[in-house]
Amino acid sequence: MIRTIIVEDDPMVADLAAGYLERIDGFSLDHTARSAEDALDLLRACHVDLVLLDVFMPGMDGMELLRIIKSQFFHTDVIMITAAQSSEDILKALRLGVADYIVKPFTFERFRESMLQFQEKRRLLMSPEVAITQDILDRRIFIKKPERGAGRPKGIDAQTLETVVSVLKEQPGLFSLKDIERLAGISRISLKKYFDYLAETGRLGSSKGYGGQGRPVTLYNWLG
Repeated sequence: MIRTIIVEDDPMVADLAAGYLERIDGFSLDHTARSAEDALDLLRACHVDLVLLDVFMPGMDGMELLRIIKSQFFHTDVIMITAAQSSEDILKALRLGVADYIVKPFTFERFRESMLQFQEKRRLLMSPEVAITQDILDRRIFIKKPERGAGRPKGIDAQTLETVVSVLKEQPGLFSLKDIERLAGISRISLKKYFDYLAETGRLGSSKGYGGQGRPVTLYNWLG
């Protein structure tokens, strides 16, 4: 669960963001702060994964709070939600390391996209068993290249792919082809094609493990 606080002096905007957040799985709203000073008290008192931060507030503004968060609370990320949309403000926020920048007024679709992207990056980068390749970085974190084989390559059936994906989403940790073969109801040879496709498109991570008698085996994990 991603522990989140909202820092917003406008109660209507704070309630809107809170309502939107409740609709997205994987996030918990721990507190709402009406000022940067109140937010600092919360950050010092409890662990916070994500701050949804406004710029324009009485007293200390959001940019100054962002500087403090980035210098003192290294494990806390920030997404700006603000009416500040000058190039200077945006550039300053990006240089200080915000995860995203949402301009008011904002839609649920844009808010949801931001939260899911943040969740995906966090899950990917905080999985120690995942070997991060340049391809994964490009497809999932930085360049966001389109998936290879868009429209699915020959031999990848849409319904079978959906079945495989639904099974993989239920796996809590690492798994092998053998583990999934029975659950998916298709042969290991066919299943390997779907695993290769999902790995190529950045949805499945892989690493080497060891089975009986020290034999290497490929272990996988679902990236989403």
